[in-house]
Amino acid sequence: MPPDHAAPPLDVDRILADPGVRIVVCCGAGGVGKTTTAAALALRAAERHGRRTVVLTIDPARRLAQSLGLTELDNTPRQVKGIEVEASGGELHAMMLDMKRTFDEVVLAHTDAEKAAEIFANPFYQAMSSTFAGTQEYMAMEKLGQLHAGGEWDLIVVDTPPSRSALDFLDAPARLARFLDGRMLRLLLAPARAGGRSMFSLVTASFGVFSRAVQKILGAQLLSDLSGFVAALDSMFGGFRQRAEQTYRVLQADETAFLLVAAPEPDAVREAAYFAGRLGAERMPLAGLVLNRVHEPAVPGLSAERSLTAARELDRDGGHPAAAEVLRVHAAVAQQSARERRVAARFTDAFPQVPVATVRAQPADVHDVDGLRTIGHAVAG
Repeated sequence: MPPDHAAPPLDVDRILADPGVRIVVCCGAGGVGKTTTAAALALRAAERHGRRTVVLTIDPARRLAQSLGLTELDNTPRQVKGIEVEASGGELHAMMLDMKRTFDEVVLAHTDAEKAAEIFANPFYQAMSSTFAGTQEYMAMEKLGQLHAGGEWDLIVVDTPPSRSALDFLDAPARLARFLDGRMLRLLLAPARAGGRSMFSLVTASFGVFSRAVQKILGAQLLSDLSGFVAALDSMFGGFRQRAEQTYRVLQADETAFLLVAAPEPDAVREAAYFAGRLGAERMPLAGLVLNRVHEPAVPGLSAERSLTAARELDRDGGHPAAAEVLRVHAAVAQQSARERRVAARFTDAFPQVPVATVRAQPADVHDVDGLRTIGHAVAG
């Protein structure tokens, strides 16, 4: 279903085969087939183009593991066996982000064992590493940075987090920077930077007022835990920011290709358009849009109006009820296709130079490698 104002076709195979492209980021709203698309592209890169590929998913639903024939996925890449790579020489590995384990790995890599144990035992760290808003998106950035820096992979395919907004993935480093530069954080760091004196014995009047107020609300033990957490992580904060900025620069480079994934639904297309504008503003390379779950009539030249007229005539004759029903089904699909064209045009009219690939709605959910292969072939046109 090309939109009414036809966009240029998206050449996915050119992207997947290009040795200069080392990262493909699939992004978009939740529930549009983003995880399946990412897995299908990674499979195609390995099988058809011979690339040593890893797909990183942040989707906790574990659909990726099932479709790749793996019993489970975790924070370590697992090789996918039984795929068709004999001729190409490629490899496919898959992993699912474990944000707490990734956070733990960062702590272990940038502190000594004693300091790491202190951090791990702190209740604020335990909460932040598991449930803190934005931690998942930031740790996705951390893991991507680790995979890229290792130099082990020809291609990294990223399935971005199923956030309320797809932009959360790009916003995570900036939110972290705002957190690190916040006034409350600087106040909590003051005791550690003043030589380790207790925050309650610090003589600074403004901080004394602040600490008493917070202590009254939180309680002395909770405030002490918070202060200890911030002080323990103090030496790591510069590294967090530096790595976030470095990964952000990688995402702006030509070695990265962003693919927007959407369904022909108003909210999904609106999210994709918003993301496309943001990528342009951030000078990040947008390679194209994958429009999933589109509907196309079996006989494109037969309009819904003509089909319904013919069905009514058959009903009057009374001898061909099955044929009349087929015509009505065709009309419904044609009408749905027309609606989807109008919705898709909201994106293509706003971004006429962005290439588009369309994938027809599948008769069943993708649950195995053959299904992923079919999706990859469809995305490649």
